[in-house]
Amino acid sequence: MKYEVKHTVMQMLEVQLSSGEALYTQAGGMAWMSDGIDMTTSGKGGLGGMLGRALSGSSLLLTTYTCNAPGGMITFVTDNPGKILPMELAPGQQIIAQRDTFLTATPSVTFEATFTKKFGAGVFGGEGFVLQKITGPGLFFAQIDGECEEYNLAPGQVMKVDAGHIAMFEPTVTYDIQMVKGITNILFAGEGLFLATLRGPGRVWLQTMPLSKLAAAVRQFIPTKSS
Repeated sequence: MKYEVKHTVMQMLEVQLSSGEALYTQAGGMAWMSDGIDMTTSGKGGLGGMLGRALSGSSLLLTTYTCNAPGGMITFVTDNPGKILPMELAPGQQIIAQRDTFLTATPSVTFEATFTKKFGAGVFGGEGFVLQKITGPGLFFAQIDGECEEYNLAPGQVMKVDAGHIAMFEPTVTYDIQMVKGITNILFAGEGLFLATLRGPGRVWLQTMPLSKLAAAVRQFIPTKSS
């Protein structure tokens, strides 16, 4: 399997498959493909896996694309301006991701829901109680809103983040929510009541342009009917 991430603002992932090689994605994740690739849609992981994915904001069913010719090409694109990040996961290696981060992966990679461990993070974290868990071995492609910045947190090191900017983190990182201090900060800083806290050790991947902020920026330019 060979792949190439092309373009800049609206990236695409072009994968060259050999006979028998496959990738799976969420419903509607494929953009175009060559002849000789079979498409199979199923509830990967059974009923529990389907419901968990639905709770995490993913599709109930997943579609697997398998090359049945000597060679084939398949392309995936991001849902909005951003980056495609390839990650080669070792056996048992896990990544915790916010909704809509999963783009595609090889069949050996497990894609399921996981629950936040902290009540506050679930209620006020902006993504609910359910996140996505991706487990190796295999090749996984993440889609990141805007640009991506990676940090490797030392044990006990804390990063405070507007929750929408969190794309992924390793399971060793503790994810929680902390209330903003100071009434003036709460009322006028524009960051809301809460910030997410990521405590090391472990790697975190932050995104510069969450879709929610992009939508809010565009919304002010949409004409509304006068009363």
